Amino acid sequence: MIPRYTRNEMKNIWSDENKFKKFLEVEIAVCEAWNKKGIIPESALKIIKEKTYIDVKKIEEIEKKTKHDMIAFIEQISSLVGPASSYLHYGITSSDILDTSLNLILIQAGSIILDDMKKLKDVFKKQAIKYKNIPMIGRTHGIHAEPITLGFKFAGWYFEMERNIKRMEYAIEEIKVGKISGAVGTYAHLIPEIEEYVCKKFNLKTENFSTQIISRDRYAFFISTLGVISASLEKFALQVRLLQQTELSEASEPFEEGQKGSSAMPHKKNPIICERICGLARIIKNNTGVSLENVALWHERDISHSSAERIIFPESTILLDYILNLSINIFENLKIHPEKMESNIFLTNGLIFSQRILLLLCQKGMPRKDAYEIVQKNALKCYAEKKDFKIYILEDTDIRKYFTEKEIEDIFDIKWYLRYIKEIFQKIK
Repeated sequence: MIPRYTRNEMKNIWSDENKFKKFLEVEIAVCEAWNKKGIIPESALKIIKEKTYIDVKKIEEIEKKTKHDMIAFIEQISSLVGPASSYLHYGITSSDILDTSLNLILIQAGSIILDDMKKLKDVFKKQAIKYKNIPMIGRTHGIHAEPITLGFKFAGWYFEMERNIKRMEYAIEEIKVGKISGAVGTYAHLIPEIEEYVCKKFNLKTENFSTQIISRDRYAFFISTLGVISASLEKFALQVRLLQQTELSEASEPFEEGQKGSSAMPHKKNPIICERICGLARIIKNNTGVSLENVALWHERDISHSSAERIIFPESTILLDYILNLSINIFENLKIHPEKMESNIFLTNGLIFSQRILLLLCQKGMPRKDAYEIVQKNALKCYAEKKDFKIYILEDTDIRKYFTEKEIEDIFDIKWYLRYIKEIFQKIK
């Protein structure tokens, strides 16, 4: 991933140094397990543990010849321990190291993402409570519907992140497995106790059944979860973009001192951070499709998944970490324009009260079809003539025989729509 969209903590997790370090940790754990079974002498294990270290440049140099990164890794550490190298990679295959190490890295990456998500959820909680009484218009199809509050919008995002956190926790559990079962997974040159020792050491579960690899459905689930989370972040960012439109101007992302919005138009304050989130979320979502393609491999395995995974795992986790932190900053520092929210509520001259009038007419005994047609007739007049909707209701004799003028005045009160709003916020933990 290009540095522009990479945060250092996640960058370090996906570094070659960390990858080969994990290879070495698993390799040594296998040696320890064989030592406990009497296959590797204590003296050889001591040399392996004390003298091996990672030399990435050397591994890269060897790989140019071997065209195989695992063999290059084994040759590099073997050159450090002399005759004790006979016991390195004993009975195992590349995927034993690759998949077990990969899962350790994904757990590291997943933990960072999980922390990010919890921070964003806390931001939504804070903003939901802060703005729970700030009214704004709710929109469906982009058209004015009925009043909500800004806090209500934040509350919806809070609960969505709460669900995403649970999904991420489950996804991490899904890949919290190790595999040390050898070529094609039959333990032909191993014993299950080796796998049990290694997995226990790294707090992994042993894979119930593996071929030469851990089945890729686990990874597809993990990446798909990242895709769902990114879709949520795209949704939240898109909301800000919509609210920031000039015609709405109800909220806007932070615009820092010295920032420029356009090379041509000095007045522009564009929602570029939210647009960036939406753009990068598309990449993560598309990687979900790649991970699903990786599930179907030839027989006990091929490596068509390998090249793709070298891209989609670091790319998806790095980008998700990045856009999560962008989201935390945006929603923590979101610029709110309550006066514009209030004026926009009444932009349609009271048409937003049409459903309440409809239902009150039904309560009075008017058939719903008739009530709907009478209210709609007046609403269409209001659209065309741009006068206060209340005037049309007061002038309609079919409606006035059911209501006094005072009752009609009471109908046009947005507080009625928000009378249960406090109950929603009591659900926020």
